[in-house]
Amino acid sequence: MADLIEVTRDGRGVATIWLAREDKHNALSAQMMQELEAEAKALAQEDGVRVVVLAAKGKTFCAGGDLAWMRAQFDMDAATRRTESARIATALGALYDLPQPLIGRLQGNAFGGGVGFASVCDVTIGVESLKMALTEVKLGLIPANIGPYVLARMGAKNAREVFMNAKVFGADEAVRLGLLSRAVPFEDLDAAVEAEIAPYLSCAPGAVRDAKRLIRDLAGGVTQAQVDLAIDALAARWETDEAREGIGAFLDKRPAPWAQ
Repeated sequence: MADLIEVTRDGRGVATIWLAREDKHNALSAQMMQELEAEAKALAQEDGVRVVVLAAKGKTFCAGGDLAWMRAQFDMDAATRRTESARIATALGALYDLPQPLIGRLQGNAFGGGVGFASVCDVTIGVESLKMALTEVKLGLIPANIGPYVLARMGAKNAREVFMNAKVFGADEAVRLGLLSRAVPFEDLDAAVEAEIAPYLSCAPGAVRDAKRLIRDLAGGVTQAQVDLAIDALAARWETDEAREGIGAFLDKRPAPWAQ
């Protein structure tokens, strides 16, 4: 089975986590989330890694949930589905808990879980042409597993504009909402990411980690109680008639009954 997450390291202490499922637009699957969690936890233990970059191969950063994974969850019992869907929250948590600075490199569109990935980064650079959206409500679901991290990133005031309407928005709007730190032309993306990496490499690695921890301690980071609440909220929504109708329509490639 091919690896869906790849990690590269350079001699400066910069590690890059690559979403490597470009043939599926880096859509989230159970295997992908397991690999991502394991790689993030391993990097957290590497003292020689000073900065981590989260990137993706192909044209799309992340298209959201995988169709086959969603179809499989559709047929699971409630308890199994809760455990399965929580893999996304667990993988995001491993990224969020990285002691090193995490820089997001968004070379393309980010939908659903892709917005969650952008949200756990300390700095997120995206291309000017990208589109983003929290599309879950179109399916009768809610952006719950990613919710604590999205809210921590953009705040409740900004989240109200895009969290519950599935609106597609561009890079400039993502910057205004706080999901992106900066938007740059595609040809400038790598240089912009390097410009974010360079300052950390002139700082004491331990001090950088302690400074990141202090931000969480002072500002109040995402808690396990919040993550559990979000997982339970999604599990409950899966049991509704709306979710069954919406996901069924999506799988059958037909409009949901509420679509106008």
